[in-house]
Amino acid sequence: MKMMLAVLAAMLTAPGLLTVNGSAQTPQKAITFTIAGHPGEAQLLHINGKSYVDIEALARLTQGSLSFKGNQTTLTLPPADAEAPAATPHAKAGFSTAFVQAGIEELSMIREWRIAIVNAVLNNNPIALDWVSAHHRQAEKCLALTSAAASTDDDRSAYPLLSAEFNNMQKLSEAYLAMRNQAAFLSPDTFDNGPLEEQILTCARGFVSMTETHEFQDQAACH
Repeated sequence: MKMMLAVLAAMLTAPGLLTVNGSAQTPQKAITFTIAGHPGEAQLLHINGKSYVDIEALARLTQGSLSFKGNQTTLTLPPADAEAPAATPHAKAGFSTAFVQAGIEELSMIREWRIAIVNAVLNNNPIALDWVSAHHRQAEKCLALTSAAASTDDDRSAYPLLSAEFNNMQKLSEAYLAMRNQAAFLSPDTFDNGPLEEQILTCARGFVSMTETHEFQDQAACH
């Protein structure tokens, strides 16, 4: 097909219609013209048994270019590798560096959130809703950045674990905030590794261990 188009292009002597005998006559019939492997279509004219197609349309269909010099018109076709459709890249396996960094940052925000609440209760300090909300917003922001950094199959498989970790920390925060509002004093024994707190800690350790192997492994504690 390329060689035929190049030969036909070399025979052109002026812009206009690509013809077989070079004589234009009044069109009698028009149908659609396409090139296999190329998107788009052009109008194909049949005149007295001959076929014609506009060379500008031909250049567009083949992603080629036209040049004019004197009474010579040349159609230049793109290189073979430029015409071949790009192969769909296969998603990379393992964790991306950006996702791991964002995930560790998210766990750090959750850890600071948890420690801040624990210290406030142990020191019998009031826990203001605005103060807790600030930690919540920081962790939520990091979680969004982690989602944006996910670029591999393993990244996308691991993200729900971090999302679940964030939700569990929010539940723990709300639970301690409710207890603090109901009592003027909370015993330090309150933080004796309750089920939800232990789940948060185990999930964090599992996620870090998983990133060290650079391979996704489901962490039951995160669910």
